[in-house]
Amino acid sequence: MPEIMNTVGIWLGAFFTFAIFSFLYKDNPFYKLAEQIFVGLSAGYGLIYIIYAALLPNLFTKLATDFRGNLILLIPFALGIMMITRMVPKIQWLSRYPLSIVIGTSAAISLLRFLKSDLIAQVAATMINPFESNVPSEIVGNLMLIIGTICGVYFFYFSKKQEGIAKIPSKIGVYFLMVSFGATFGYTVMARISLLIGRLEFLLKDWLHIIQ
Repeated sequence: MPEIMNTVGIWLGAFFTFAIFSFLYKDNPFYKLAEQIFVGLSAGYGLIYIIYAALLPNLFTKLATDFRGNLILLIPFALGIMMITRMVPKIQWLSRYPLSIVIGTSAAISLLRFLKSDLIAQVAATMINPFESNVPSEIVGNLMLIIGTICGVYFFYFSKKQEGIAKIPSKIGVYFLMVSFGATFGYTVMARISLLIGRLEFLLKDWLHIIQ
């Protein structure tokens, strides 16, 4: 029985892989079927994961163990119930309160994370002595890091018109930004190619057994 289920799973995986790839030709019912099943399974898996990984251990188990000591947990529980009221038209206005708390909290946490990782960490990374290493390649890399950061930031300085000599750092900043965007795009492409390789390996190895 396990072998049969494994075989059925492999054939279903192959079918849905080709159904997704069929979108390369044009939009068709097979692609829509695979897309809807994927979205439905993802939503269902996410719901079950939240119940068993978040609600049960962090709410119901603690309330059952020590109800009086964990009364504060009733606040997020009530907010969660209020969020579900969005499905009832007459009282859906109650869902605005937990949504506003979630959005505000998420924005504040993201802002702090952004300041630490993308601002403070980046500024600290450029505060280096470019000649502290004896390796020529590291010296050149440190100089390019400092020059690229300064010129890239200068490109977004709009308080004064950039012309003449003042336009040179801006031009250099544009080149560094183009290289950065190109590297980011290349990384995204390579990530997608790795997903494609994984699917092709599944088809050739697990399904057709052409490769080992």
